[in-house]
Amino acid sequence: MPRAAYAPNVPAVVIRDLVIRYGARTAVSGLDLTAPDGEVTALVGPNGAGKTSTVEACVGLREPTSGTIDVLGTRVPAGGRDRLALHERVGVMLQDGGLYSTARPLEMVAHVAGLHDESEDPSALLEALGIDPSSRTPIRRLSGGEQRRVAAATALIGRPRLVFLDEPTAGLDTAGRRGFHDLLRQRVTEGLSVILTTHLMDDVERLADHVVVMARGRTLAEGSVDDLVGGDDTVMFSGPLHLPVLDLESALPPGTQIQEAPAGRYRIDGTLDPSALATITAWCGQHGVQTRDIQLGRRSLEDVVHDLVSTS
Repeated sequence: MPRAAYAPNVPAVVIRDLVIRYGARTAVSGLDLTAPDGEVTALVGPNGAGKTSTVEACVGLREPTSGTIDVLGTRVPAGGRDRLALHERVGVMLQDGGLYSTARPLEMVAHVAGLHDESEDPSALLEALGIDPSSRTPIRRLSGGEQRRVAAATALIGRPRLVFLDEPTAGLDTAGRRGFHDLLRQRVTEGLSVILTTHLMDDVERLADHVVVMARGRTLAEGSVDDLVGGDDTVMFSGPLHLPVLDLESALPPGTQIQEAPAGRYRIDGTLDPSALATITAWCGQHGVQTRDIQLGRRSLEDVVHDLVSTS
């Protein structure tokens, strides 16, 4: 698949000491971030973490208060030829807006295709995203999920080298999300770099090569999903409120942690061998916890993000 020229051997995005303020409020506070080329980098965190402000600054829609941003080797905000070159190489799907409400899907995507020197076939791309290109329904009458698919098509139609996707699967059903995952991963194998912001951890676990956890405008942690989740086992169970878990914790291997959150719901994190699991099961039996209520697994990314944010 042909693509516009770009600076070789550079990260997709490099952000250094980025600060964005809205009056007295600081949305982004000294953010440092490097998004590798040819990978999916996911920005995750609570509302107000600074994710959308960061993306808007990267695509030239928000003026940074201070700091630097380089996109595909070009300092932004860019002007003149650099601005035009970035327009050819960068696709953008914002959380809201960007679509003509009275246009039909094919009209909208074909219009955006005409703004690029090279583009995919609008009908084929819409079909790949689950939208009938022959539909005469105006965009304003499409469902929220269908509108997100059209917005995704406008971001991908110009065969970009880098695409920014802000909550791309919001409103999509399970089949729609899986189809979008497959399409995006295929584009990444062809060389596309992606900056993804989302609250859906399933999207992150399925798509992301690199994850950046943000809160209050700064980075709390980053790495692959496996790096963040770690290799510890997790045991979860429900039981009576406020059980004396310190007794159990002292009987388990060093480093094991037990939390009750929410009340009556317990989670044990650590390296749990068969002996430790037997100790947990016996202790639960002594404290009125049914065996069927004990679940063994691995910490989820959602658990990790919640813990990082709540303790930051």
